[in-house]
Amino acid sequence: MPSLRTHATHWFERRWYGAAQPGVFLGALSRLFRRIAVARRERYLAALAGDPSAARHLPQRAEVPVIVVGNLAIGGAGKTPLTIALAQALSRRGFRPGVISRGYGRRGTTPHRVQALDTPATAGDEPLLISRRAEVPVAVAARRIDAARLLTASGDVDVLIADDGLQHYALARDIEILVIDGVRRLGNARMLPAGPLREPASRRNACDFVVHNGGAPAPGEIPMRLELLHAHPLAGGSAKALKEFAGSRVHAVAGIGHPERFFNSLRELGLEVEPHAFADHHTFSAADLDFGDRAPVLMTEKDAVKCTAFARENWFSVPASAHLPDAFFDAVAARLAALQGNDR
Repeated sequence: MPSLRTHATHWFERRWYGAAQPGVFLGALSRLFRRIAVARRERYLAALAGDPSAARHLPQRAEVPVIVVGNLAIGGAGKTPLTIALAQALSRRGFRPGVISRGYGRRGTTPHRVQALDTPATAGDEPLLISRRAEVPVAVAARRIDAARLLTASGDVDVLIADDGLQHYALARDIEILVIDGVRRLGNARMLPAGPLREPASRRNACDFVVHNGGAPAPGEIPMRLELLHAHPLAGGSAKALKEFAGSRVHAVAGIGHPERFFNSLRELGLEVEPHAFADHHTFSAADLDFGDRAPVLMTEKDAVKCTAFARENWFSVPASAHLPDAFFDAVAARLAALQGNDR
């Protein structure tokens, strides 16, 4: 049974990405939110420019360069797969990256370095996934600067990637990477709550790189493709190629920002999908995945990290790997090398 939060998400998305109109009340709130968002950005820029009246808004700087990966629209755009791919690419190019995050959904607020035996309750679902997939240091904290200091103090990193930190102006950044959903893009291009945007659409012009997840990118955008190849049993055992499920009925589970992307990707591989969408960061129980039959249950990797403790033999995790041009990673690496050479 879908939760109240799931129903509310669908109600808003019909207005943000569909034909339903937001209405006068949401429009008024949207205009207010826009003024607040623009003012926050202006204070940040004024502080960087040395305006004494904005000195208290000066962002705190980490001891190493910071790359921010984020989006303008609320919900999933592919930030986590991109963060993993970027960390791996920088490692191959001789850097020592670490990832910092707020750790949405975890218990506690103190800075914490993610460990191998952590759970989503102690680390957050996305940081735990990033740590396991990217195999780089990951830290979480209520304030990202505290997570940054935890990693830099260890001496294990020489660059930090801030996952979902585009609007977190308390942390200084050196490179901004914006991710745009290639299907939904920016929806109706209106600010919250009448639309999905956290900042005006023009904010993209200030970002160093704009990554386009799926479909045909606009001029100047970097194409990213998410690939699903294998399904890994949560209860242990060998991975199976997803093509082995072609023609079979499966339950597809997604508690992410844009569940339909996962469902459609499975359909494109020939699977007969019975979709089960949950709210982003949903905390699963065994009852949520009891669909009354023995059909395979395929879930996103982010959801799977929250279900291993009560996994059944017919439940599978489906990792998504991000593929981007080498030229993009080379360009990011070149900027980092210049920053480190200048001692910032």
